[in-house]
Parts: sequence; structure tokens; C-alpha cells
Amino acid sequence: VMPAGCLTMSDSTITPATRWKVAAAAVAIHLCIGSLYAWSVFIKPLQAAHGWSRPELAAAFSLAFLTGGLFSAFRGAWMECRGPRRCAVMSAFCFGAGIAGAGIAAHIGSLWLLYATYGVLGGLGLGSGYVPPINALLKWFPDRRGLAGGMAVAGFGAAALLTGPAATELISVVEVPLTFAILGAAYFVVILLASRVMRFPPPDYRPEGWVPRSETAGGLAEKTHTLGKALQSPRFWLLWAVFFLNISAGMSLISFGAPMAQEIVGMTAVQASVMVGFMGVFNAAGRIGWSALSDYIGRPVTFAVMVGIQIVLFALVPSVSSVALFQAAFFVIMTCFGGGFATCPAFVTDLFGSRNTGAIYGVILTAWSAAGVAGPTMAAMLRDLTGSYSGGMHVIAGALAFALVCVAALGASIRGRTAAP
Repeated sequence: VMPAGCLTMSDSTITPATRWKVAAAAVAIHLCIGSLYAWSVFIKPLQAAHGWSRPELAAAFSLAFLTGGLFSAFRGAWMECRGPRRCAVMSAFCFGAGIAGAGIAAHIGSLWLLYATYGVLGGLGLGSGYVPPINALLKWFPDRRGLAGGMAVAGFGAAALLTGPAATELISVVEVPLTFAILGAAYFVVILLASRVMRFPPPDYRPEGWVPRSETAGGLAEKTHTLGKALQSPRFWLLWAVFFLNISAGMSLISFGAPMAQEIVGMTAVQASVMVGFMGVFNAAGRIGWSALSDYIGRPVTFAVMVGIQIVLFALVPSVSSVALFQAAFFVIMTCFGGGFATCPAFVTDLFGSRNTGAIYGVILTAWSAAGVAGPTMAAMLRDLTGSYSGGMHVIAGALAFALVCVAALGASIRGRTAAP
């Protein structure tokens, strides 16, 4: 049931291909706003041009995710009612202007303007364009919620594949300011075009041939949770903690992936930028692969496997000397990072129902905001304090061990509910 005033699509306009058109639009929007993950390719050019430090530049990256997450958290119910189309239009204007405005900041050498444009305005575009497409696809694909979440955010993970090499090439030809301007204009056009097909399905929509499970199937929480009721549940905070730690780990690599590769295994700037792009491929692949797998093995087991793999890799990467092994470890971590994003929306719907997914998941995304600050900032500070990235990676491995404990507690709470009479 949609709140009064929400935009939906009438039954007469729905065809079997309709939900796939919405999926394509969702991917296009996320391909644009996910370009933030290619931030590391701008670090060295901006340092060379203005002498800004790593922590100062990490703050712009972190601020974008902080703003986006807070907007999603506090405006989740508003976005649910406004519908994905209006939110996408807002995203087009804010995100396009934020990225283009970063070009002005880079041209005049104003760090504070960079924060205001790339960080705040770009973050508003991120927040208004991230949750609504996911929410729409969860409603269009009630039969495959894990896969739907994966499709919705696959573009976000793959964005660095396009933006990393493209931005590097543009910087070499037209410098950083004009690169930001060109990218901002392109994002505006693409998001605005994609917004034209974004809609919620009718409240009683069911895919052809699909029969919904019982509301209490699997012993999960009853599907009537309001945001307030969800916030009172220990499961909400366990999921929040796991999401936060998983994102923090990935953010620490994404924000400094290029310089880290150059420092640890001696890759060139071009090689590192290519690696950043391919990190996006595995980020996107993980979003599809892990989320689809979660439809079969369950969300708690999926998270446990992803976190366990990362603990091992973060502990071992600092001692790797082979470029191939270094990249392989990074790419596997990226699949787990993306998988966490893709699996979480379906997990929220499993636990709390589909009616208020936008509002509840919006608050869950405060973990993303916090991690966007914690991961890059910790990596930058430890790098400057110790002279290497190794110490930070060992700290992350320890934090992920705590995340594994939280996953186990969440799984136990679900099993306990299943066993209850």
C-alpha cells in the first residue's frame, strides 16, 4: 500500500517488459551517481595543482557520502511518497551541478567550494538518486528481491569502470576543472532521461505466475513494521553495525585505491587508474552475484561469508608483493563490498516488510554516511602517521571480526524467531 499522493503506474500501462525498463533506468541513474567511487583518480592531480593534503581531499569524498546518507535517513518517508521519478529529477539537478561546480572549485583553488559543491550538493544528488530506484525495483520484483537489489545498485558499483579511465584521459587533455564540468553535464542529461520511466507499480502488482509466500514464512518478523517499530528492534542495529563495518572496509580501499597500489606494489598512475576501473567491475559483479545467491542461501549466511573472506584478505594484503595477487585481493574485497550494498535492501524487506522499505532503508544508510567518513579518514590518518597503509588494513581486519560476531547474533535472533511457537 502506497501513502496517499504517491506516483504509481496504472495496470493498463504495464507490460511484461515494463519492470525491465525500470531496471534499466535504475542502473543508468546509479552509473552516474556511483561515479563518486572514482574519486581517487583526482587526488594526485589536485594535490599537484593546489597542494591539498590527503586528509583534506578525503574530506570532500567523505562529505558527499555523509550528506547523501543523512538526506536518505531524514527524507526517506518523503522520497517514498514523492516517488522515484521526482527524486530522480532532483538528483539530476543536484548531482550534475555539484560535479560541475567542483570544476569551478578546482579552477580557483578553493577547498571550501569543493566541499560545498562536490561534498554537499553532489551528496544531495547522491541521496535523492540512490534509494528511490532501489525501492522501486524491490516493488517491481517481489519474486526476486535479492536480485532486484543487486540490479538496482549494480550500476553504482560499475560506475568507476567508466569514470576512472575516462576521467584520467580527460584530465590529461583538458585538466581537472573542465573534466568536472564535462562529467557534470553528462550526468545531468543521463539521469534526467532515465527519470522519465521511473515509477512504482500498482499497490497490488504481482509478476505473472508468481504466488507470494506467507507473511510469516521462514519465521521472519511480521511485515507490518513502521520506521519507529523497526528502530526499536535489536535486529535493526545489528544489521546497521554489519553494514557500517562492511562499507568502512571497502571505502578505505576505494578512496585511496590508486595511490595505495602505486605505493605497495609500485604500479604506475595509469595502471592504478585501470585497476580502479576494474575494481568497479568486481564491485558490480558482487552486487549481482552475492545478492542473487542470497535468494537461495539466505541473507545472514551471505553476509557471514562475505565478512569472513574480507577478514582474511585485509590481514594478508599488506604483505603481498605480487601485482597480480594484490589486484586479485582487491577485486575479491570489492565483490564483498558491493554484495553488502545489494543484499541489505532485500534483508531490510525480509525483516521489516516492503511497505516502509524506503524509510527504514534510508535510516540504515546512515551507516553508509558514517562509513564514508570513518573508512577514508582512518586510512588517510594512519597513512600519514605510520608512513604506510599496512597498519590501517590490519585495523580493518580486526573491525570486520566484530562484524562477523554481529552477523552471528543476527542469524541467531532469526533462528530463534523461527523456532518460537
